[in-house]
Amino acid sequence: MAEFELRQFEDLRQDWDGLCRKSQARLLFSSSSWCEVWWWHFGKGNELYLGAVTEQGNIIGIAPLRLKDGILYFIGSDNVCDFLDFIVEPGKEDIFFAALRQHLGHTDYKTLELAPLLPDSTAHRWITGMAPGDEKGAGCREDDVTVALDLPPDLPSYLALLDGKQRHEILRKERRLLEEGEVAYEVKPRAAEGDVEVFLDFFRESREDKNRFLTAEMESFFRDIIGSAALDHTLRLGMLTLNQVHIAATLCFDYRNEIYLYNSGYNPAYRPLSAGLLSKYYSIRDSIEKNKRRYDFLRGAERYKYHLGGSETQLFRCIINI
Repeated sequence: MAEFELRQFEDLRQDWDGLCRKSQARLLFSSSSWCEVWWWHFGKGNELYLGAVTEQGNIIGIAPLRLKDGILYFIGSDNVCDFLDFIVEPGKEDIFFAALRQHLGHTDYKTLELAPLLPDSTAHRWITGMAPGDEKGAGCREDDVTVALDLPPDLPSYLALLDGKQRHEILRKERRLLEEGEVAYEVKPRAAEGDVEVFLDFFRESREDKNRFLTAEMESFFRDIIGSAALDHTLRLGMLTLNQVHIAATLCFDYRNEIYLYNSGYNPAYRPLSAGLLSKYYSIRDSIEKNKRRYDFLRGAERYKYHLGGSETQLFRCIINI
């Protein structure tokens, strides 16, 4: 019989990472390292409700939850986590959720608000698969979109995917940049402190809303998540240079052979040369050259994502009353 037990981060890291590797779900933002960094920075005012479901002594699933004002949420928040999920061994979903429901049925905590959810996430499939009458109340509503691109095997195939007008514009912008001198794009898996400073400066300078977003606490979070990703070998900090001068930066994560464009920035002096857009184009090119299978622009419907070939997927926010 499966059992639900509350645990601490240090008790679960190895099993957590192992389950992430087995799962087919997209779990970057629900990985152990990401959840720990988030909790360290933003967990104040929440109670940790980190659960593990065991079957015959083996952990088959993890519920990375937090409790606030009597409601259970995923560890994470939609301002820095683009989608979240449970971590469950494939084929053990029914056992996991039965144990979770049974546990919650004996507590005062009956409501889960889960977001943001991909439509093929373990959590969303569980909620939408509930039999009529199986829940006292469960509902999902649309909650922003995420935009991604399945990467083709080579650059010509990628360019062929683009709308003719967009392909012409990208290549025209690239030619204009190349006319200015020596252009290079380098991806760094272990960014030096100076590279992080360049990224943060460009992030602030590129847009006023980004400057407001990057509070002291948020900057500290960015630094720690970059450091954690470097240790996990998932960091991909891209630097676009013109005549050996940094003009734009892309902060990406390489998680299970998929590239996630988490954020970016550029020097406003190079806005006329489309430094911001071209840094993302070069990031996609680099991903194709390294045989990555997918490029995820993440949450938000910014126009450039579609101009670079992305297609949107709806995200959901679901509330379940046990």
